[in-house]
Amino acid sequence: MSTYAPVHTAFSPAVPQKLKDLGVPESLVLDLMVRRMMIEGNSTQASLARSLRLSVAVIDSVFKHMRSQQLIEVKGMIGNDYNFTLSGAGKQLASERFQVSQYAGACPVSLKEYHAAVKAQSAKINIDRSTLRAAFSDLVIKDRMLDQLGPAIISQTSIFVYGPTGNGKTSLAERMLRVYKDAVLIPHAVEVDNQVISLYDPVVHQTIDEEDPDVDPRWILCKRPCLIVGGELIPSMLELRLDESSGIYAAPLQMKANNGILIIDDFGRQLMSPRDLLNRWIVPLDRRVDYLTLRYGVKFQIPFESMVVFSTNLEPSDLADEAFLRRIHNKVYVDAVDAGDFDLIFERVVRARGLDAEFDSAEFLRKLCLRDGRTELRACYPGDICNILQSIGRYEGRGAIMTKPELERATELYFAKS
Repeated sequence: MSTYAPVHTAFSPAVPQKLKDLGVPESLVLDLMVRRMMIEGNSTQASLARSLRLSVAVIDSVFKHMRSQQLIEVKGMIGNDYNFTLSGAGKQLASERFQVSQYAGACPVSLKEYHAAVKAQSAKINIDRSTLRAAFSDLVIKDRMLDQLGPAIISQTSIFVYGPTGNGKTSLAERMLRVYKDAVLIPHAVEVDNQVISLYDPVVHQTIDEEDPDVDPRWILCKRPCLIVGGELIPSMLELRLDESSGIYAAPLQMKANNGILIIDDFGRQLMSPRDLLNRWIVPLDRRVDYLTLRYGVKFQIPFESMVVFSTNLEPSDLADEAFLRRIHNKVYVDAVDAGDFDLIFERVVRARGLDAEFDSAEFLRKLCLRDGRTELRACYPGDICNILQSIGRYEGRGAIMTKPELERATELYFAKS
């Protein structure tokens, strides 16, 4: 049984039983149906209802209209359901509509309803140090850090996580998702000006196998999303992207991350300059809305209801001016680890890998890591060095060995010569 409770009290759209209740143009629904029938060849009302995520009552309404227009040929019955195909006129109409768009999936929801859903499902976090420590239990983290993260997460605004590389900034950001104990409904697609924007993305959205027959099937129950983007970020990923071959728009990153977390990892090292990104988002971060534009110039508003986490090892002042940094209320510094935390991380890594270590291995590794002028211990060192030990073992056809000579060998491979 899922530990995520349905959010029907916050947003629970009823199953539309009439065409007018869908909130989208009736012509769009007709287009979806003729394209779907063209793909299926032989259809039933039940098969179309499943494919288009509509009630049989709505499908029957469109079916009757199409039959009156002689766009359908009924071949017989399958139980209590019709078995039918497109007529010659229906195939001609489908061919024409395929020239406009090839989308034949779930019927989209209206932009108005999408706005209402995102607003209703905005996260309301209630955490304290103990619940936050449980969420970060697999990390070595001090109470002081938890006491910075807690208020920042509760605010559900943007967070700037910065500090030296290799100390777990990305790991902290990824685990923030654990504080959410609920789920959200996400539409398969959204309709804007008779255009379809594909929103649900199985790579980003983790579905929960818990269907409610009383909820509009155009919405899918998911865990709150967590979307991570790094150096590959380019300006086009923040705008609608039209697939010329299919005629469908793909939702941008920030739209897919609504009601969840959007992590900009290694901020400042993107192909897109920090200034361009910050200028693009200075209004959305402040007003919680964004503006997108269809190819032919129609501009519309979408919610910007995600917690944006900027993770960087660069100085904030080198990345953004004071006007932008003012809009990021929470700035969390992740420092290098001290000897005690380093040893605790080492013990956890060794135990997780099933390695046998001498009693003073952690201390010896610390000294190796601080050799040759290095002055800071980093949280990533124990795991990275153990990875090298295991690779050495595989290379030599044996298991990993953690001895002082092997640790020296691994650190020589790990650290660049100055």
